[in-house]
Amino acid sequence: MLGVLGDLVEDIVVWVDGPLRHGTDSGAQVFRRRGGSAANVACFAAGQYPARFLGCVGADAVGDGIVAELGGHGVDVRVQRHGQTGSIVVLIDRDGERTMLPDRGAAKLLERVPDDWLAGLTHLHVPAYSFDGEPVGRTAVDALDRVRRTGGTTSVDASSTGMLEQYGRERFLALLTELAPTFVFANRSESAYLGLLVDGLPGPERARLAASTVVTKAGAEATTVDVPGEGLFTVPVPPVAEVRDLTGAGDAFAAGFLAGFLDTGDLQLATGLGHRSAARVLGSPGASLGEGQPGRCGRGDGGCGGGR
Repeated sequence: MLGVLGDLVEDIVVWVDGPLRHGTDSGAQVFRRRGGSAANVACFAAGQYPARFLGCVGADAVGDGIVAELGGHGVDVRVQRHGQTGSIVVLIDRDGERTMLPDRGAAKLLERVPDDWLAGLTHLHVPAYSFDGEPVGRTAVDALDRVRRTGGTTSVDASSTGMLEQYGRERFLALLTELAPTFVFANRSESAYLGLLVDGLPGPERARLAASTVVTKAGAEATTVDVPGEGLFTVPVPPVAEVRDLTGAGDAFAAGFLAGFLDTGDLQLATGLGHRSAARVLGSPGASLGEGQPGRCGRGDGGCGGGR
């Protein structure tokens, strides 16, 4: 079973009709979604591979609703209840690019998870957001260590350059060195910022992660997979007809990749499945699938939330 530890929040996704007009009204469409990067990965993966979510929400009606929705997609949901459920405002411009205003709330309050929450997990995935804040940061490190010690594989997603800058570049690299995850996922800007892949070649910090395969996404350009001791290879990204909202594309990629890897062990195939999974969210609000698509993660016009 694939485990994912991290945020489960309410997303308020705003599709802006044009440039924001300061001090007055600006046209927009607003969508409420169940979100959180970790919850998105679990949601998208559940249609392809058994998945469990580990996190914390508030003891409130919003928390009740998003826990029920996530569970409705076949995810085994394990949550603690503290504080107030988090919310994130996600502003989407006409090109589909995102600006996020997070208030993660209870997501930061996850305490050490019991052994039965980790029982049966063969892989644990943690977005870097989960290292930002306490006690969730300590909880994430502890859970990754416990899964690794029982023979499982692990992965970390770099999440965002904004988060990495706030957390500290050297601090994050030191953490990755300590954790030695099986996979590190990053987009091109995150990978370059961390010095893992620069201009298509291994960067100056790559040698520090000697045990980790680094998977670097580059939007419509080919994804680079750098395997320790084997060098790197690239996998082209098939064309996508419509890109309206990039929210959750990275989460969907991770879900497809990990489901494929855990099922087959084939990295090339897993990368292709990641591309296919990511392509399905690009035309809908937040990290949701379009109408009529099988295995959709949401209700009505979508609802897998807003991966960042």
